[in-house]
Amino acid sequence: MKRIRAIFATSILGLGVLLSGCGSTSSEAGANQSTSNSNDSKSASNEKIKVGVVLKAANSEYWKLVQSGAQDAGKKYGAVVNVLGPAAETDVEKQVSMIEDQIITKVNAIAVAPSQPTAVLTSFEKAKQSNIPVVLIDSDADFPDKVTYVGTGNLAAGKQGGEFLASKLHKGDKVAIIRGALGDKTHDDRTKGAEEGLKAGGINVDIVQSADSDRAKALSAMENILQSNPDIKAVFVTNEEMALGALRAVQSKNSKIMVVGFDGTSEGLNSIKSGGLTAEVAQDPYMIGFLGVESAVKAVKGETVEKRIDSGAKIISKENAEEAITQINQHLGK
Repeated sequence: MKRIRAIFATSILGLGVLLSGCGSTSSEAGANQSTSNSNDSKSASNEKIKVGVVLKAANSEYWKLVQSGAQDAGKKYGAVVNVLGPAAETDVEKQVSMIEDQIITKVNAIAVAPSQPTAVLTSFEKAKQSNIPVVLIDSDADFPDKVTYVGTGNLAAGKQGGEFLASKLHKGDKVAIIRGALGDKTHDDRTKGAEEGLKAGGINVDIVQSADSDRAKALSAMENILQSNPDIKAVFVTNEEMALGALRAVQSKNSKIMVVGFDGTSEGLNSIKSGGLTAEVAQDPYMIGFLGVESAVKAVKGETVEKRIDSGAKIISKENAEEAITQINQHLGK
């Protein structure tokens, strides 16, 4: 009987050890699972913010400068920045496809320079449904849920150009404006700003002609202006492409008319440096890209972003053209 009791006690003790061992294993698994979840959470919080930047095109100096600014902002804020754009600004369908691809790949935010603002609104709604903040750069769009718009303040920049011209003219001098397409808000604002700047300096605008942002059309428009108004003293042009066309007409007449353009890329700046264009109102595409990505990162982090951010503009004349060209080359890594 004593032996039976001893065997029974030993069995109970063994079972207790076994159960104790099982309990220890279960507790350890729970601890391991908790540690794993903690590590996963930590890993997720340390993931870099992904920003998709979709430009109007990818093959011009202007857009390469926007790209450079965007990538530099990514480096500063530790974000992964993917910059892309169609081969031409007219390929609106391709741009829309690129925007939607960024949404599908689940970027944390997108910054877009819309080629045709109305064409991208459906894509922006999809981004909103996916909780992806939308930042607009270079060109605005009627999307009420955008984080911000980053771009040139065209009215203020046009006024700078008008004021510069007024400072070089005498009261009563005849001035013309060659502008982009009628109804285009960018060119509307630049024209209005230039008129305000000239008027503030006591100069009235006598002629305004549209050349649809085309160099050849601007050449023709300027030839007509010169023929009808041989006493004209200056012309303000609302983009660089048209300004270079107008300059060609002026040079063919050996005229001393001042030509002030708008944009500030290398071709225009080199023309200023060599004595062609008198000056340009220079945009800052590098800052458009930089501030666009900066705003996108802030939005993802839940930080406050102003609803409109002016990327700035300044007058470039012969005195500072070389400096401006050097800065562009640095941004492009030349």
